Amino acid sequence: MNEAPSYRVRVTKDHLVFSAAHFITFNGTICERLHGHNWRVAVEVAGPLDENRYVFDFIALRDATQQIVNELDHRMLLPTRHAQIQVSAGDAEVEARFEQRRWVFPREDCILLPVVNTTAEEIASWIGQRLIDRWGAEATQGLNEIQVEVEENFGQWALCRIPLAGTPADAG
Repeated sequence: MNEAPSYRVRVTKDHLVFSAAHFITFNGTICERLHGHNWRVAVEVAGPLDENRYVFDFIALRDATQQIVNELDHRMLLPTRHAQIQVSAGDAEVEARFEQRRWVFPREDCILLPVVNTTAEEIASWIGQRLIDRWGAEATQGLNEIQVEVEENFGQWALCRIPLAGTPADAG
């Protein structure tokens, strides 16, 4: 039995990078020091070929990813859904607290992410969801999956695959 071919398109460019600071918590009570990374992003979309004989336009994928990467560049990434990190944003400042620690940042320097922890995994998921929301149902119709990879240090990637309604693999 011959299986139908599957198709994916992927973008990863030297300019799909952002420099940003964060800190994460782990093991319940450990909170890292504030630090930064030069994060790198790759995005892959899977689905059948359309009438133009491609899965998704490389340029549209690259440009949408670049816009999101630009939003994150030179920012402080803060989680808004963390149980122990309280983040409060005013017009001029953002305050983050964890136990006895307190940080205050200029509002324009912060990105408040609706995630539990600002791990590479959660950032990858957030980027993927932002792309899906940006494109809307019409643009993602027929696609099977989006995969976002975020590298926080050379050789250390987190990957998030988000299934889409798409077309069943055996259709077409």
